[in-house]
Amino acid sequence: MEQKHPLPPFTLETAKEKIQMAEDAWNSQDPERVSKAYTVDSEWRNRDRFINGREEIVEFLREKWAKELNYKLRKEYWAHTDNRIAVRFEYEYQRENGDWFRAYGNENWEFDENGLMKKRYASINDLPIKEEERKFKGV
Repeated sequence: MEQKHPLPPFTLETAKEKIQMAEDAWNSQDPERVSKAYTVDSEWRNRDRFINGREEIVEFLREKWAKELNYKLRKEYWAHTDNRIAVRFEYEYQRENGDWFRAYGNENWEFDENGLMKKRYASINDLPIKEEERKFKGV
C-alpha cells in the first residue's frame, strides 16, 4: 500500500514536517512529484476550479507553471487536528509579459490513514507587485 510519511494522527512536529514537504515539492515545479502526495481520487478546490484525481492534478499544475513563471512559494503552519492541517501561504510569480504578482491564501488539507492528501481546499488572492517589492528574490 502506498504511504507518505509522516502519517496521521499529526503532532505539531509532524504537521510542520508535512507542510515543509509540501512546500519543497511545489517549489520543484514538478507536477508528477507533487501529485504523488495525493490520493488517486483526491478532491481539490483551487480558486474557482474543482480538480479530481492525480491525472487532473498533473494537468492543472502543468498549465499553472506554464503561466506562473519564476514561481516561489512559502507555507506557514496555522493549525492541525488528527488528520487535518491548515496552512497560510504566499507565493510570487511572473507572467509572460513581465508583470509580477504575489498570491496570498489559506489551504485546508485532509489526509487518509496512509498520509496521502485526499482533500485540498485553497482560497487564493493575487496582488500585483513591482519587481522591487518581491520578497523571494534569489530564493
